[in-house]
Amino acid sequence: MPTSASTAHALDLLRDCGAENLDHPGGTLLAHLQRVQRQLHRWRARPALRLAGLCHAFYGTDGFATALLPIDRRRELEAVIGPEAESIVYLYASCDRKRSYPTLADADAAFRDRFTGRTFTPSIQQRQDFAELSVANELDIVRIDPALRVKWAPDLLVLFTRFRPLLSEQAWQECLTGLTLAEPA
Repeated sequence: MPTSASTAHALDLLRDCGAENLDHPGGTLLAHLQRVQRQLHRWRARPALRLAGLCHAFYGTDGFATALLPIDRRRELEAVIGPEAESIVYLYASCDRKRSYPTLADADAAFRDRFTGRTFTPSIQQRQDFAELSVANELDIVRIDPALRVKWAPDLLVLFTRFRPLLSEQAWQECLTGLTLAEPA
């Protein structure tokens, strides 16, 4: 995968913020973020979504509390990856999963921002980006750690089946193959 200037600058910022020193399934947070970006590239995601995949943990997430940057420094990330990619990162980080996941595929989905407590209806593009990034993220984790795969694959398959209308065909096919409990080939 060729490295763009934005990707190179994002990698510099990730390193400056300590991502290569944070433990994460499969090694470090930085290694995980790079695998997520490569997965999105293989699925032919547009550049902004691939950059968001690389940077999706900058503000922490509902499932990974460690933040590399506080949300009051969003402009710093935006200056590196651009406003579109940064807005995807913020959306991903801000998701109150318990309240937002059940209806994400619905046209009138209620998305709760865990930082502000506000609820809004995301656009179809926002919901598609969120779903695709979620799949890339979770598939990486369960591929890397067989124990997590056994523990979470059935629940993730149920969740991503609900997300199906939002997913690319490539992402959906990887859900079907990556979340079965048979031994991977």
